Amino acid sequence: MSGDGLVRHFQAYTAWRGDVAARIQSFRRWLATNELADTQADLRLQALLERLEEDRLTVAFVAEFSRGKSELINAIFFSDYGRRLLPSTTGRTTMCPTEILWDPARPPSVQLLPIETRARHASTSEFKRYPDEWKVLPVDVTSGDSLAAAFQEVRATRRVPLEEAKHYGLFLDETPEEAAVEVVDGTVEIPLWRHAIINFPHPLLQQGLVILDTPGLNAIGTEPELTLSLLPNAHAVLFVLALDTGVSRSDIAIWRDHVCRPSARTASRMVVLNKIDSLWDGLREDADIAAEIEHQASYCASVLTLARERIFPVSAQKALVARITRDEPLLERSGIVALERALSTELIPAKRDIVRDTTRGELADVLNNVRAILEARLASVQEQLVELRALRGKNLDVVDALMRKVRIEKEDFERSLARFQALRGVFARQTNRLFTHLGMDALNEESRQTIYEIRRSQFTAGVRAGMARYFKSVRNQLDASAAVVSDIHTMMEAMYRRFAEEHGLRLGTPTRFSLLRYQKELDRLEEHYRTQFDTPLNLLTHEKMTLTQKFFETLASQVRKLYRYANRETERWLRSVMAPMESQVREHQLMLRRRLESVKRIHQATETLEDRVAELSAVERTLWAQLADLERYARDANRAIDRDQPPVAAAA
Repeated sequence: MSGDGLVRHFQAYTAWRGDVAARIQSFRRWLATNELADTQADLRLQALLERLEEDRLTVAFVAEFSRGKSELINAIFFSDYGRRLLPSTTGRTTMCPTEILWDPARPPSVQLLPIETRARHASTSEFKRYPDEWKVLPVDVTSGDSLAAAFQEVRATRRVPLEEAKHYGLFLDETPEEAAVEVVDGTVEIPLWRHAIINFPHPLLQQGLVILDTPGLNAIGTEPELTLSLLPNAHAVLFVLALDTGVSRSDIAIWRDHVCRPSARTASRMVVLNKIDSLWDGLREDADIAAEIEHQASYCASVLTLARERIFPVSAQKALVARITRDEPLLERSGIVALERALSTELIPAKRDIVRDTTRGELADVLNNVRAILEARLASVQEQLVELRALRGKNLDVVDALMRKVRIEKEDFERSLARFQALRGVFARQTNRLFTHLGMDALNEESRQTIYEIRRSQFTAGVRAGMARYFKSVRNQLDASAAVVSDIHTMMEAMYRRFAEEHGLRLGTPTRFSLLRYQKELDRLEEHYRTQFDTPLNLLTHEKMTLTQKFFETLASQVRKLYRYANRETERWLRSVMAPMESQVREHQLMLRRRLESVKRIHQATETLEDRVAELSAVERTLWAQLADLERYARDANRAIDRDQPPVAAAA
């Protein structure tokens, strides 16, 4: 299999993820069996399991045309088919951004979004919600010819009048010699498709890997979603250069503007120096070839301001041939093994660390809440046992005194419940206030107003003013939301402390939450706008103004996505911050009621005292057993989470 080491490591990561999910699912069933799972805890565990199940790892391949990027993908992932699957010829082969993934809910296919959709005011992400907008080509995964033919369609092009290309935002330069496309008789060649999604059951893709194959500089620059979302959200970017062309001006532009921007959030960047086989002319000594390759790699590292060990010299074409012909010496000489080893040992552990931290934190909240409930129940039972055992041989006056004491405690707690209900009222008002700022309706209206201003503006100043107002408005709403979050946390912290002091509830401190990540994401989007568009030169021409409109439409789509994520996480936090208090208040109220009823029964018939003591002793033993089980589930889950990975052989 191509990339055996990478496959085994990914299988091990998938097995680790599955092991963690199995422990959490077992814990969830135990909670249900023991009637310890309230609705909020169950929803949180279900969401956690869904995240583990749907976890994906995206690797983006970025290069100018004719660098051998598609051949590299063939060599790493698709050599098992004994032929090239992705088109790989001289010139431009990847004409539109292509996602290669596996979604078991859909059959193997190639989905193609027509280029004409660029004339409509919607991003690629939004079109993904409407399957009828895409052309779908079925794929027979058992036939290499069927796969190759379907994949070949991704590179389809057609010639259109220059004005039509400008209408789609695909021709931006005023002079043909500056354009990345050739003008012939007033026409230019453009891609037939705007975006492609290849749904393909490759072993790595089945386990959550997503490959993003991107076109060159011209296409990257004209498809804002690539630079605003797809590339920044990739877990790793492989930037492909060719040894025979060196580092060209367009290579540097891609690296500086789209791969290695200061605000980029990409976890890992690797540079592949492809086509080293161009030096294998049969005339040079191996030592001379190695020295030349090292010189070129060091030069690339210097130009790109990157550590030398991040440059991987390879021959994708020879690696593909070696895998198809099972030529191990050629495979080793191609350099592909070292690249795959770096992906295996760096990318996958980094992704696992992110998943581990998220899972551990979410699970700890649920465990702590359940533990607090069990400890509160145990403390109440033990208090009742002490009281009832003290009644042995005592007269009814003592029982009366105990009953009065419990009744007073119950009345005090019920008065506190009035404060709790008042707190819930304030909490509801603060929540409404929070979602007023985070509301989608206001955001959508702001987006509509801004795009209206941009479309009607004929001058740079109007566009810049509209964009500036948009960013200011969105930032103000996020800042106001963050202030409300802080107010809610302070209020809940005070209430947690008060109920702990007055009634002995084991509440700890409320979970902290911050909108900082969303504020930082907005900063990233604005910084990208200022870098790429907010200059008189970039907004000077009509074509650039057209692209700016399309850019804003994509940007507004990304901000809406940001707000949806912020809303979802905020709702989850609001539930989690109130749930421990609600469950423990309910639990404490129930315990007081049972305690009072128990003393009343003993007051009415003292012969039931021993029966009640025996009953409570059995409950105490059950609670100790449940606490022991809880700690065992917590220990097993945390061991699974902290384990680096299952043995590779077992996973494979």
